[in-house]
Amino acid sequence: MNDDSRGPLAARFRRLIRETGPISLAHYMGESNAHYYNSRDPLGASTREDAGDFITAPEVSQIFGELIGLWLADSWTRAGRPDPVHYVELGPGRGTLAADALRSAGRFGLKPQVHFVEGSAALRQVQHEAVPGAAHHHDLSSIPDDGALLLVANEFFDALPIRQLVRTSAGWRERMVGIEGDDLVFVSGAQPMDAAVPDEWSDAQEGAVLETCPAAAAIIGEVARRLAAQGGAALVIDYGSRQLQPGETLQALRAHRKLGIFEAPGEADLTAHVDFGTLAAVAQAKGAKLLGIAEQGAWLKALGIDARTEALVRTTPDRAEVLARQRDRLVSDDQMGQLFKVMGLASPAWPPGAGFPA
Repeated sequence: MNDDSRGPLAARFRRLIRETGPISLAHYMGESNAHYYNSRDPLGASTREDAGDFITAPEVSQIFGELIGLWLADSWTRAGRPDPVHYVELGPGRGTLAADALRSAGRFGLKPQVHFVEGSAALRQVQHEAVPGAAHHHDLSSIPDDGALLLVANEFFDALPIRQLVRTSAGWRERMVGIEGDDLVFVSGAQPMDAAVPDEWSDAQEGAVLETCPAAAAIIGEVARRLAAQGGAALVIDYGSRQLQPGETLQALRAHRKLGIFEAPGEADLTAHVDFGTLAAVAQAKGAKLLGIAEQGAWLKALGIDARTEALVRTTPDRAEVLARQRDRLVSDDQMGQLFKVMGLASPAWPPGAGFPA
């Protein structure tokens, strides 16, 4: 096998492992996704659902972003319409969500300064076309601290690099990436990791896997700190569970098809389920108020997705079937409605958020 087979990033990983030993899964995932997002628009230039490598909710229907804009405008209005106010989106994709949300929010007087946290040069260009006035940032550190934040993170946290801990006959170990011949493979690290495992999982059966995401905890902690200090509200929307669950959720996706994790590093999107329970606990510890964690389908229904769909059908009756299919994709339990969660956070001084149980 030629050392450049399966792409230059695979060859670089093999050289590194041969020289220094196994690398962490977080290292592998972080470099792979950085290469992936910096080298393309993963959603594709077409509006067809089979374009690109995957499709996100804002690309399914304009209603998704519109309802988020209404939620933000409602929270901002009930908080007293503070000024200045900043709209911040983490990983804004093609800018579709922001464009729809800002259009919807603007009808109620909310016209914030717009900030995108985006590292991909390819996506930044697309986002500039969708929202021309947006300011780009590499991370949260350069976001202004002079006003309230209205922050949205849709399918952002699932792409952050994770660690996997595996229960071996010798106890818990970190799962690393090594090589076997010319193949990248999982190997168990030598360092005991029992102290990093929650007490309820300490005696799990051999082979059990737990996933953690230190990067997600760090980012949600910074979001919460800013909400507490500056005022504001945030929505985190992603697929995952309310509490830490055992098992592997890491997957690679290209052209709407799952690949092996090591099949095409840097050429496929690597994602894992989000542990909303841990994110909520970190956010509360850093001073934010938890508004709730709801299933996406129930949350969108509470915000009026059915009424908005019916209104669009009345104005464009020839699109009735398409609109119904888009609505079902967002809210049906067997599509995005149940697996995807919506977590609301806010400054302690801000009001409760619509769509979350009181």
